[in-house]
Amino acid sequence: MNDESRRTPLEAVSLPPSLPAPSRAPTVRKLFGTDGIRGLANSEPMTPELALSLGRAIAWVAGKEGSLAPRIVIGKDTRLSGYMLETALASGICAMGGTVLLSGPIPTPAVANLTHSMRADAGVVISASHNPFQDNGIKLFGPDGFKLPDEQEAAIEALLVNDALDQNRCTGDRVGRAERIGDAAGRYIVYAKNTFPKELTLRGLRIVVDAAHGAAYRVAPAVFSELGATVFSLGCKPNGTNINKECGALHPEHMAKEVVRRKAHLGVALDGDADRLIIVDETGAVVDGDAVMALCATRMLRAERLPKKTLVATVMSNMGLELALEQAGGRLQRTPVGDRYVVEEMKRQGCTFGGEQSGHLIFLEHTTTGDGVVAALQVLAIMVREERPLSELARVMTRMPQVLESVQLPSRKPLEEMPQLKQEIARAEQSLGKRGRVLVRWSGTEAKLRVMVEGPDHDQITGFVQSMTEAARLDTQAAS
Repeated sequence: MNDESRRTPLEAVSLPPSLPAPSRAPTVRKLFGTDGIRGLANSEPMTPELALSLGRAIAWVAGKEGSLAPRIVIGKDTRLSGYMLETALASGICAMGGTVLLSGPIPTPAVANLTHSMRADAGVVISASHNPFQDNGIKLFGPDGFKLPDEQEAAIEALLVNDALDQNRCTGDRVGRAERIGDAAGRYIVYAKNTFPKELTLRGLRIVVDAAHGAAYRVAPAVFSELGATVFSLGCKPNGTNINKECGALHPEHMAKEVVRRKAHLGVALDGDADRLIIVDETGAVVDGDAVMALCATRMLRAERLPKKTLVATVMSNMGLELALEQAGGRLQRTPVGDRYVVEEMKRQGCTFGGEQSGHLIFLEHTTTGDGVVAALQVLAIMVREERPLSELARVMTRMPQVLESVQLPSRKPLEEMPQLKQEIARAEQSLGKRGRVLVRWSGTEAKLRVMVEGPDHDQITGFVQSMTEAARLDTQAAS
């Protein structure tokens, strides 16, 4: 999947300069955020008009500016608005002579896998992930199955604000067509099962699976069941408006109760597009992405399967993860928030495992993006091999106390222009030394400041957070 000799069709456009190193701020785009375009469905920018224009732009770029009739996979989750946006996107692609391959509702990682395995020129996912049903989004994958980097999204976005494509519409027999991939779900089920060690089975395990009434409502229970587990399904009856509603990764408490009631060994909660997961152990306790990364990475270190002995995670991961890795002889490389930046750093360094505290876990040996089902299978493989309950295995990491607060402020200012906040940050960092960590950043979409402090004393770090948020208020009030 990482064959550098294959020229990506999306390289045909003139692109902005390369991304800065992941330790620096990601490129800012107007429409595309850290995970595609997202917003209230049928309201700017998430309208069928935008979807049609975006379909044209994707087809033009993926088709090497008209020299190729591109093949483009479109998948979606179970939101009501998916029908509207899918039709508009397909229309735009066909208008530029492309062939649309419709998969229907399947997980985001399934679209990435289909795009690569079917040798398509691009993949599109219609989903707003963990957002409520009234929102929707669009994210793009290249022919290698990886999400497009910022500069390529910017190049596509540039085509949406001019009329360059109006002169290149296809007519007559050059107009494209749409086809349905009848076995898309089955292909994903086979692919996911093949990431589980062939010598192992899930026979005898009881698993609760909450698919959030989302894209994995059919495939997730099938994967675990076909590997031998007894599966109890939750969130597998989508109606277009109940995706993520009091279920799935956002509300694992319902799954946790079912795990205890059913005396299950594990609970797996997915989000709306199934690219991330939250796990609960047999007692109903949540095991988040950091704990899963600690568990898997330490085993990969033992087996000498973690290149450069390095795990890649974002600045939001708990310091306890870093300490667990160091104790096992590994190291943690941090990136900005967003699984796309984790993947980019993994590819840059030649690493194979990384993820986010929120449950986006990327095993590059198996997949090109976060995959909740595949990640759960890696945890289950460890449980089966070691014959130990998850509650015991999760003790590999001791969580450092962490306090996080988001504060709404009257205006955004560069942090370097906020002297009182800088003073409080310096005071906290000096006091904590190597025993803690301070992270202060602006939200990518609104005037909210995120303040996070980690350290051994919960009361102390709570005080630091309060001092910093108050200093930030004073700095922004002085500016307004």
